[in-house]
Amino acid sequence: MNFKSRGYTLPVMEELTISEVARQAGIRASAIRYYESVHLLPAPRRVHGRRRYDADVLRRLSVIQLAQQLGFTVAEMRMLFESLETSTTSPSQWQTLAQQKLAEVDMLMHKAAEMRKMLLERLHCDCLNFEDCIDCLLLKNQQCPM
Repeated sequence: MNFKSRGYTLPVMEELTISEVARQAGIRASAIRYYESVHLLPAPRRVHGRRRYDADVLRRLSVIQLAQQLGFTVAEMRMLFESLETSTTSPSQWQTLAQQKLAEVDMLMHKAAEMRKMLLERLHCDCLNFEDCIDCLLLKNQQCPM
């Protein structure tokens, strides 16, 4: 707002369009609409039917992207955001969720190690084709010509 007659100017918070938010966040506009639909982002203000966001949405999108990299599900992210908005979050709540995620990562790493071991064994077997190699796996190497 500009009040020239009073001699001062109030700062105006610049609103961003969905395409501006998408460009600055490095994601597609469809991702933003999806995050709104699953309630990870609050519904934006609309002007003439078009979405208008304040700059705070960029931080929220950064948090969402980081949470995705950490393996959090939409439901887990929603729970964290809801607890932040209602001030019901506690350090133990965050620690519990982080410990659960670590257990999932450990399980995935174990599974990946098993997959790696099986693949390495298949690289060293003397099977003539993929089907024979699969038979060796199914027979647990009992009759495999390794």
